[in-house]
Amino acid sequence: MTRPMSTQPSRLPLITAAASFGFLVTQLDVTIVNVALDAIGDAFGAPTAQLQWVVDAYVLALAAMLLSAGAIGDRIGPKRALLAGLVLFGLASAACGFATGPLGLILARVAQGAAGALLIPPSLALIAHAAHGDDRRRAAAVGWWTAAGGVSIAAGPVLGGLLVETLGWRWVFFVNLPLCAIGAVLALLVAPATPAKPKVPFDLPGQALAVAAVTLLVGGLIEGGHRGWGGAPLAALVAGLILALAFVVFERHARYPAMPLSVFRSRPAWSAVVVGSALNFTYYGLIFVLGLYMLRTLHWSPGKAGLAFLPLTATFIVSNLASGSLVGRFGVRAVTSGGVLIAACGYALTARLGPASGVLDMLPGFALIPGGMGLAIPALTSGLLANVDRHDAGAASGVLNACRQVGGAAGVAIFGALAGAGIATGLRASAIVATTMLVAAAGVLLAPGRRGR
Repeated sequence: MTRPMSTQPSRLPLITAAASFGFLVTQLDVTIVNVALDAIGDAFGAPTAQLQWVVDAYVLALAAMLLSAGAIGDRIGPKRALLAGLVLFGLASAACGFATGPLGLILARVAQGAAGALLIPPSLALIAHAAHGDDRRRAAAVGWWTAAGGVSIAAGPVLGGLLVETLGWRWVFFVNLPLCAIGAVLALLVAPATPAKPKVPFDLPGQALAVAAVTLLVGGLIEGGHRGWGGAPLAALVAGLILALAFVVFERHARYPAMPLSVFRSRPAWSAVVVGSALNFTYYGLIFVLGLYMLRTLHWSPGKAGLAFLPLTATFIVSNLASGSLVGRFGVRAVTSGGVLIAACGYALTARLGPASGVLDMLPGFALIPGGMGLAIPALTSGLLANVDRHDAGAASGVLNACRQVGGAAGVAIFGALAGAGIATGLRASAIVATTMLVAAAGVLLAPGRRGR
């Protein structure tokens, strides 16, 4: 069988670097803004509720638009989609930096999140195309892509603090402009003009249902964490679930579906979504509670708390980079399930923390949680890409990342509620829930059945 014309192997690292800029800027803006909230509040006289939506508006738009972004990327080609996303993200970042009031900033953050959604699925699709079916090379490239996001999440608070103190809060947004420019130039120079999906009508009703469902679900989770679970948050969650069900029913009968449901009939594909959602739920939820625990129970300074989180991010990067070679040696399912169980052990150790714990008590859990997740996430992402047609890579990765975003929002809301009755007790309960969830997720992966690739 003749091998299709492919990207030269030596170009895959450069293509991965270009694709990684898309993930880097989206993850950077998840964390860099948090340290600027006090300065933004002082500048605009904004209340706490508005400041919270400066953060949440970005997350909400990012999650809501991921599925549509994947479908768009598949239809116009991942290179064009990545370039468009970088340009739009840069423009939206400039709008954030030039905002003259809290409402304008929140609306610009919505635009920034929507542009960020256009970066994630096409960047993964570029890697899938460039690897040309080579599982080992694809897994290694996805590990580097994931590590770029880990670096930016870790660097966000540190870089944001430096920018706020030296140049002012607007520069936490302006810093994206050179990053987007570098990513766009690199993509223009090295990314191949990958083929778009055959031209078919765009599934506007399906896209609208998906955006509305995710918006209501994530919005309901965010507001439920702030206001309690009755009234408007509960109504939003119920409506979101109904629309999500309507979306699945509609897609089953659509002639040109935005999300080909056949993609998720294979076990590796649907298990990637289930396990990825569980990983984000547990991690983002527990990190939120740990921040409260360090600041309010242990009475640490923000600087000390930030330093305490460094082992989490450092271990993440190392395990991300190790994941690809381990997948090549042991396979996707072994590495993913092993990583999930390692993370579960980390959460179990975190459940031992109490009101008098110190940094040394945290280190074992802080090493195992990101160590396991850093192995599992690139492996399950690579396994998903291995089991879908390359033309559907954007849509499939859009579904995966949208579900992970919803899982992360749910984790913050639910674990935050557990901490409401007492932070130390809530931390212990959250860690036990996280351990149980990940053991169950490993069971999903290890249960007998067709392995896929």
